[in-house]
Amino acid sequence: MSTTREPIDEDELEEIKDRWRRRIRNARQQRSARSREADARALAEVVDQIPQVRRAGCVTAYAARPGEPDTGPLLEALAARGIRVLLPVLGSGLARDWAEYAGADDLRERAPGRPPEPSGPPLGDEALAEADVLLIPALAVDTAGTRLGQGGGWYDRALRHADQGTPVIALTYAEEVHDSATEPLPRAPHDRAVHAVATPKGVTWFRGPVEG
Repeated sequence: MSTTREPIDEDELEEIKDRWRRRIRNARQQRSARSREADARALAEVVDQIPQVRRAGCVTAYAARPGEPDTGPLLEALAARGIRVLLPVLGSGLARDWAEYAGADDLRERAPGRPPEPSGPPLGDEALAEADVLLIPALAVDTAGTRLGQGGGWYDRALRHADQGTPVIALTYAEEVHDSATEPLPRAPHDRAVHAVATPKGVTWFRGPVEG
């Protein structure tokens, strides 16, 4: 699969990204329920041990869609530490927003095809500036920090509201981390690189741990 970083047409770049997305989604569908449960517990333990997360007073996270690494145990672990957790929600006019996690029992699917969301009031984009760590979903990440998302670019736009020094950590499965020297992910000029990736097997920093 061609993943050249040379300048290419925007439509061609999106086609390349879509081929990656289809391949990864198909692979995720092959995972057994047992392996997903084990990976969810392992991912929660890995993220819980990241020093920046342990020191955080507020983080962003997300309720996983079907096929994504399950974040249920992670959300519970963060809440148990007393960390304030912000999750994406559907705001007014179909805009994306943030609301505070209030426990698994509070999460509801509020629109077809949407991940479960908390019931609390939308807090606005400015809430992102309160987060000490940003935990975000990814279909894949390479060792240059390039992140492949679901498409639509919402996280790239949302992250503009966060402090530039706030560590951004993508969550994936271990086999979805690629060597940028041999298998770089396609990247558009507006795609924001992540600082690190956390998988059920561990955390890898690409731009060095952000202190604070």
